[in-house]
Amino acid sequence: MERAAEVPENPAPVAGPGRTNDYDGFAEAYAAENEHSLVNAGYERPAMLALAGDVAGHRILDAGCGSGALFAALRDRGAVVAGIDASAGMLAVARRRLGEEADLHVGDLSERLPFDDGAFDDVVASLVLHYLEDWGPTLAELRRVLRPGGRLIASVDHPFVAYTLQEPRPDYSATTGYSFDWEFGGRSVPMRFWRRPLHAMTDAFTAAGFRLSTLSEPQPDPAARELFPDGFHDLSTKPCFLFFVVEARPQG
Repeated sequence: MERAAEVPENPAPVAGPGRTNDYDGFAEAYAAENEHSLVNAGYERPAMLALAGDVAGHRILDAGCGSGALFAALRDRGAVVAGIDASAGMLAVARRRLGEEADLHVGDLSERLPFDDGAFDDVVASLVLHYLEDWGPTLAELRRVLRPGGRLIASVDHPFVAYTLQEPRPDYSATTGYSFDWEFGGRSVPMRFWRRPLHAMTDAFTAAGFRLSTLSEPQPDPAARELFPDGFHDLSTKPCFLFFVVEARPQG
């Protein structure tokens, strides 16, 4: 699920069970924000597309496809794309954008995916993995649906963000939950995420059968400078997201 807001300077420790991450409840507002924001349209999506490179003819799974902005961009570049997301509301927005023929599925990335082994050349996971406390089951499934040598291209919250901004500083070496409110169209929505250190991320990829190809901390798209002069400078000088390209090792 692509994200349309940045981490606040003082996110709270994660609270008990509650109605968090309810994308069905704010799908329209989220999609509108995501479409044109600096963080998404001027930074994260261009970086994902640059890492993907030439995808003409590639079979791609958009894991956590949200309202379909990245799906559409990949399809425009000649890829054959399928999308899956836990939010039926977000997929309804995506279907309006992509058309009734779009290959879209409602599904939880922590469960078995409705695709055959080796069905895809690439998987993109745009700002998705930081919603998960345990990456293991999800990465195992993404590895299963990739052909040997296929790529997982993923973006996540940069692990340095909370450590450098939050006071008191959290335990960098631990995987911990945190929560905060996003503001959309005048309403506040509670969100819940998980932070983990860089070594825990790379260890999880390795354990799932991936080999690290690229670790990237890109700059925002230069075209966004005129539209967002203040935000552009801020995003250019502070950590925000971290990008990975990992390749599926042959199994057996």
